[in-house]
Amino acid sequence: MNAFVSANWPLIVVGALIALVVLWWIVMATRRTRVAVDRRDTLDEGAARAARNQALIDAPPAATSSATPLPPATPDAIGGVGVAVSAAAEETQIASAGGDDLTRIKGLGPKLAATLGELGVTRFAEIAAWSEADIDRIDSRLGRFQGRIRRDSWVEQAKLLAAGDLEAFERRFGAR
Repeated sequence: MNAFVSANWPLIVVGALIALVVLWWIVMATRRTRVAVDRRDTLDEGAARAARNQALIDAPPAATSSATPLPPATPDAIGGVGVAVSAAAEETQIASAGGDDLTRIKGLGPKLAATLGELGVTRFAEIAAWSEADIDRIDSRLGRFQGRIRRDSWVEQAKLLAAGDLEAFERRFGAR
């Protein structure tokens, strides 16, 4: 055994050094770095004020109005285009202010209600009056929701909701 050690001592030293390096790497790799965080709030006693928020704190409250903003007056120039634009804007405001909650129809969520709103459908009575051609035309514009109109019986639901017959609606389609 002495002859083996004396003949191979450089290899034994290199192996020992490699073992020490691997051991050191394993120990250092498992160490976690600690991060010191100051958890004081700007409202704590002795804490400095947050300068970037001071402008928001000192600003007067924004004026709120419950009225729907009207579009600015448009001139009658360019062959009456201003009048047409004003009429369309008022029509859109009237439709958005007086529409029904279409999400009461089973199978018609907020995303579909927004899509129908973009297509100009805002009332139960409009859906109740759809013909087969209307259903096909609207259904083709619903993208990944195609087929929901017939599958979920939107027209039948809309007829009951437009008539105000909630009892028949809940009996046929369940309570919301």
